[in-house]
Amino acid sequence: MHILMICTGNIFRSPMAQGFLANEATRRRLEMTVSSAGTLTGSQPISASALEVMGEDALAVADHWSRQLVTEEVDQADIVVGMARLHVREAVVLSPAAWSKAFTLKELVRRGQVVGPRRPGQSVAEWLTAIGEGRSRNELLGSSSEDDVADPVAAPMTVLRATAEEIRHLVVQLADLLAP
Repeated sequence: MHILMICTGNIFRSPMAQGFLANEATRRRLEMTVSSAGTLTGSQPISASALEVMGEDALAVADHWSRQLVTEEVDQADIVVGMARLHVREAVVLSPAAWSKAFTLKELVRRGQVVGPRRPGQSVAEWLTAIGEGRSRNELLGSSSEDDVADPVAAPMTVLRATAEEIRHLVVQLADLLAP
């Protein structure tokens, strides 16, 4: 299974989610690859502050450099996870067929908790179909931040720590839901 994490600059939220989930998958012995990209042009190293607040989990992404989201990566991912609704919108604009597998991290966890964990033998696509039932593309419109992980760029370390803990908590919940 390949999970693609998306944020804006690909130097804070999505690489933190990538590192947390990659390490969680290793701990649980899940066959999973995790990558990340941003909606902006890439070529920046991961934020030193992000690495600091990640602690030991930072090793998984210590050599990360930001990259811009491309259609092919959206198409190849089994699950596309945006840190905010605008990231999911961007992925779906690049690849309209990605709608059924593209969610914000908060939305994916919330809907997954309602449907329940992926059952043994259930494909990721089947699980995502159940999670997405009744979902409307209109939910991606507007400016509500209900399903967004706030962007900590230029925020003090206390905010960055809180963002890292929020992402870590959501990623552990996602791993609980994905592990058959």
